[in-house]
Amino acid sequence: MLGTCPDIAFAVIKMSQFLANPSQDHLEKAMYIMRYLVGTQDYHVVYDGRINEGLIAHTDSDWASDPIKRQSTTGFFASLASGIVCWQSHLQKTVALSSTKAEYMAMSDTCRQIMWIQSLFQELGYNLAPTPICGNNQGSIFIRSNPVQERWTKHIDIRYHYICECIKDGKVSVYFIPGNENPADMFTKNLGAIDFLRFRKHLRIKSLDDKFQHLNGSRT
Repeated sequence: MLGTCPDIAFAVIKMSQFLANPSQDHLEKAMYIMRYLVGTQDYHVVYDGRINEGLIAHTDSDWASDPIKRQSTTGFFASLASGIVCWQSHLQKTVALSSTKAEYMAMSDTCRQIMWIQSLFQELGYNLAPTPICGNNQGSIFIRSNPVQERWTKHIDIRYHYICECIKDGKVSVYFIPGNENPADMFTKNLGAIDFLRFRKHLRIKSLDDKFQHLNGSRT
């Protein structure tokens, strides 16, 4: 999951919360993940440098999804050359009092990862344009894009306001994307098969057979 299989990120992170005392149901779900891996063992992340697609990130959160601690789940990924290069799914450190705050915190975590990637490219001699970050919450985008802070934003940990500075400095830009079109949704919750397969295509995860067919078709 950490290196080659972003499509099982949420499932693995969720299962890891029950490592200390798993039930029979958890063991059955773990075997389900293993069967999925066996069925997709010839799948790989595919990159296409010919399309000239730069760095872009998608972020999402699932508000108060943890039934015990009521913490929200953050999920995001960044892609380059149309293929995923980094991803993360984790519970937020503090409890968000609204879905807007949860989305705001998720996008700030995404921004810090993007800043690390930009720093790496600068060391290699490449200066990137402002990186687009796509989210599906209008309220959180308003907070990030406007210098006026509403009263309730004071309850958000100050470290999450870092993204406002990055937007002001022109390092990233934020965009709205409808929730049903946000592929980062698969990093925050257990999706149905149709949505899961639809969003998996955005990660450019394909089987070797599909890859070879594409190459053969382009040569002909």
